[in-house]
Amino acid sequence: MAEEKTLSSKVIHDGHIKLRIDTIQLPDGEISTREIVEHPEVVAIVAVDDRDNVLMVRQFRRAAGQELLEIPAGGIDGEETPEEAVRREMQEETGYLPRKIEKLGGFYSAPGFCTEYMHLFLATDLTPSRLSAEDTDSIRLERLPISEIPKLVALRELHDGKSIAGLLTFLEYRKRH
Repeated sequence: MAEEKTLSSKVIHDGHIKLRIDTIQLPDGEISTREIVEHPEVVAIVAVDDRDNVLMVRQFRRAAGQELLEIPAGGIDGEETPEEAVRREMQEETGYLPRKIEKLGGFYSAPGFCTEYMHLFLATDLTPSRLSAEDTDSIRLERLPISEIPKLVALRELHDGKSIAGLLTFLEYRKRH
């Protein structure tokens, strides 16, 4: 399949994210535009405690206009490695530090318009640690039995794509290990 050729690119917003408009040439020669959100790489974490519960966070999401139940996730800061980001995000959002971190894979969150790539990790052997972030007052930690994951997905009680993808990837991983 032929790729689209970028003819020009213009940044129209540059903040925490960048928004740019690319003028492109399609394989058939036609000219079109693409609106692209540039976002740094992030980590998403399936955290499992010693009682076979998945640690989830419930928080209000402005763009969705509602509280969502999600796996912990967040940006990779500066020169941080994805594994270092997992440790920091776990401490900030859950109050636990993982002693064991395994890479489960990764995926683009919304490849039709966004550059954000999510590194998916499994965090286990959790040890309590002081919550370190200042903006976690609105985040509530919830523990869900692993056995409940298929039901939550089937009943459409999870509305967050990274959580659905992460939890289903984890269930497949668990079958093989």
